[in-house]
Parts: sequence; structure tokens; C-alpha cells
Amino acid sequence: MALPETVAGPRRPATPPETAVTRRPRRRGGRAGYWLYLLPGAVLFVLVIGAPLVGTVYFSLTKWSGVGDPTFIGLDNYRHLLEDEVFWTSFRNTLAMIVAMVVVPTLVGLVLAAVLFDVIGRRFRPRTAAALRAAFYLPQVLPVVVAGIVWGWILRPDGAFNGLLDAVGLGALRHDWLGDPKTALPSVMAVMIWVQIGYPVVVFMAALQRVDPELYEAAEVDGAGWFHRFRAITLAQIRPETFVVALTCTIAALKVFGPVFALTRGGPENATNVPSYFAYYTFFKKLQVGYGSAISTVLTLIIIVVAVVFIWMQNRSERQDRGV
Repeated sequence: MALPETVAGPRRPATPPETAVTRRPRRRGGRAGYWLYLLPGAVLFVLVIGAPLVGTVYFSLTKWSGVGDPTFIGLDNYRHLLEDEVFWTSFRNTLAMIVAMVVVPTLVGLVLAAVLFDVIGRRFRPRTAAALRAAFYLPQVLPVVVAGIVWGWILRPDGAFNGLLDAVGLGALRHDWLGDPKTALPSVMAVMIWVQIGYPVVVFMAALQRVDPELYEAAEVDGAGWFHRFRAITLAQIRPETFVVALTCTIAALKVFGPVFALTRGGPENATNVPSYFAYYTFFKKLQVGYGSAISTVLTLIIIVVAVVFIWMQNRSERQDRGV
């Protein structure tokens, strides 16, 4: 007797065992997509910074009034700068601006930030320290030209400051603070200190947030006073932020323009003239495009050198801290 046939389905081909990691083919040119994200920024950099810079350097080698064709004169504009007394006066005034916008705000801002963080923030509510920080930063929010116009009203001969002197019995000290060459520059410096003081306070208070509170607590337990904690802990911990504040404020002081334009227009008798305003006045008022471009080129080179020096000093300080 024959056995019945069994119906069997078609045989499936054997499949290789699956591997744990499936390798995907590497696509060629995958990194090219990343460069597309940099393209808009690169185009804006070329249009806003690169092309104007190249044009400024070119025009600094020419004599041109803005109309017609420029005449190539080589380095004559730069030779003229070396003999221009107004040019050197503007740079001497820039040193005063560095004191008003870098040295004083950095030192005072560092102390204020430490007091707000270590004293007021601990003895009172943190909101109190935050409110005071916002009050110090308020001048930074105001447009520079608006602040300059307001201070011009305050410091003019019939302004609020002289009125305050009369009110407190010091009317003999009334003065034309912005109209006298002897007091114009100190007056502008005082305004710039008021404008600039909030920036270091905010940066330093943000830097103090990352300092370990146990350092202050241990120092306080050991009997260290506020000044000793400030010198041994605060200054050492926020050194990187100090370099950042000093660099950015120095660049701002070198290219300051708005307050001088709004308060004094560089006067009286060039007492408050600075390179940026001198370049603007030469370029647009005297229509000496080539000479104004030379002033701007020299100022740009100085800013680049200052930035490189600051970055080198910061890197050197970090290497010393790491013991490298």
C-alpha cells in the first residue's frame, strides 16, 4: 500500500544571520551640506565688512572728494597723518576715553558685582540684587544718541546741573561744562562712565554664578572678611570674564562716536575729538574721502592689534593656570 503524498510548500532560501551592526554606505560629499549653513553668514560678512574694508584701504591710497575719479597718491595720506596735530590730539583723547570706558567701569563694576552678589544677595533677597543690577544696566539699554542729548540738556549753562548747584548754595561753581575746553573732556568722560558701568556689573555677576559657594563659606568660616574673599576667590575665579570685559570695552572706547557726536561734535577746539569722529568729519564734512579713509584704516589696524594682544594675554594666563 502506497503512502499518501504530503503536500509541501516551496522551500525558502536560507537567509544569512543578521549582524548586530548594519553598515550604511558613506555618502560622498556629506560634509558639503555643512558649508551651506555658513554661506549666508559668509556672504553678509563679505558685503558688510569685507568689501567696505577693502574699499576703505584702497581709497586711503587716493585723493578723492567723492565726485569724479580718485587719483592714486600712494602713502601720502599716511605721511600727512604723522604730521597732523588734530590726529594726535584725537588719539590722546582716546586714551582718556579708555580710562572712562575701560579702567573705571571695570574696577568699579567688579566691586559692585561682588557687593551685590556676596553681600546684598545673601543678606537680602536675590531679587534686590537683581533689581539693582538692572538699574545699573539701564544706561546700556538707552540709545547712545538719546542719552547724549539728555546729558547735553543737563550740562548746558542753563541746564539742570547748574540749577542744582544754585539750589544747594553752590552757584559760584556754575559753568559751561561742555563749552569750556578745560571741562569738556572730563564731562564727556563722566557721561561715558555712567553709560558703561552697567555692562561689567552684569557680566561679572553672571560669572560669579558659576563660582562654588562652598569656597565663600569655607573662607568665611576661617574668618576671612569680605575684602579677603574678594581678593582670594572672586578675582581668581572670574579672570576669563575680566579679559572679555577689558577687551570689549577697549574696542568700544577706540571706536566711540555717538556720545561725542551728540554732546560736543568734537569741540570745543578739538578738546573732545576722537579718531572715529575725526574720520567722519574729514570724510563727510570736508569731503576728503582719501584722508578720512586713511584715518579709518589706521584705527582699524590699532583695534586689530589690541584684540590680538588681549587674546594672547588671556591664552597665556590660562596656560599658566593649567601649569603648561
